[in-house]
Amino acid sequence: MTLKNSRRDWLRTATVLTVAGTAGIHSATAQDDRENRWDESIEKGLKWLSRNQSSRGQWNTQVYPTALAALAGTALIGSGSTTTQGPYAKEIARCSDYLISKSRSNGLIGDPQTDQRYTYGHGFAMLFMSQVLGEEGLLDRREELVEVLTKAVEFSGNAQTAAGGWGYVSAREGNDFDEGSTTITQVQGLRGCRNAGIPVTAKVIENAKQYIYGCKNPDGGISYSSRQKGSSRPAITAAALAALYNAGDYDSNHVPEMLKYAKDSLHDISDGARAFGHWHYTYLYYSQVVYRQGKELWLPFRDRLYDRIVTAQRPDGYWEGQIHPVYVTACNLIMLQLDKAFLPIYQR
Repeated sequence: MTLKNSRRDWLRTATVLTVAGTAGIHSATAQDDRENRWDESIEKGLKWLSRNQSSRGQWNTQVYPTALAALAGTALIGSGSTTTQGPYAKEIARCSDYLISKSRSNGLIGDPQTDQRYTYGHGFAMLFMSQVLGEEGLLDRREELVEVLTKAVEFSGNAQTAAGGWGYVSAREGNDFDEGSTTITQVQGLRGCRNAGIPVTAKVIENAKQYIYGCKNPDGGISYSSRQKGSSRPAITAAALAALYNAGDYDSNHVPEMLKYAKDSLHDISDGARAFGHWHYTYLYYSQVVYRQGKELWLPFRDRLYDRIVTAQRPDGYWEGQIHPVYVTACNLIMLQLDKAFLPIYQR
């Protein structure tokens, strides 16, 4: 048997096992008193994303093209569709092909010419493609995804700073600068890859965890950067908690203090000022944190969160806000579909 045939046999087996296992999780997931208007809002938003996707698989956003394509694709996967099944299969497959086409020889997913802060796109692309890989039914595309993600993981490891974080660009190009939001994007993307069977060096994840711990302030909040300590950021703290959960850290000495800070700062959704202008980014991650705490905390919070999101939707199905409507719409749809549990990275 040739090496290529062995690899194909492994991919076929992995596909069957992953799809079967994920289907079991989906069927066991309880839909706890979801309101029809939430699901109607989701459908309007998904249709808007579908209508506005180009034939080549991206969304013509001008800003952050790789990151926003990956986020929009992730929102579509949240509906339960895959690249081969479901009402948004065509759109997810196009997005997957677009992101595959953005893979460079050094492993970066994106284009430094159009993605000046390219680690965002790289991280979100790894996250999206790792979720696609688990239920990709076409062997050729599955092989491409494995190849792209293997190189992408290597690129992230090489781009990590000496402190264990990531900046807007690689450590080499960015003079070893790092900051919290891009670090969290890399950690979630790497965890998604690891869950999908792509080898990820344990040291890279451990260094990232230590980076987050090192940015923690006495109040439990996380600083913007390892170089700018002293001012806690609720949004970064929520994102850091979500990343630590993804990395398997639920009960270290740091997590309870971080969780208390995040709850005190963010659990009252009406206090939007605590998000410092980045409401959708903040609650994209804080909703993941609350969901992981279980139904008692999640359900009342979810009802308030979803009501606020649905109320702000435009008649055509999109949402407006910072960065771009595709970004805001994708973030809102990911939140609204969180407890549908179709995205493995966000499951309890």
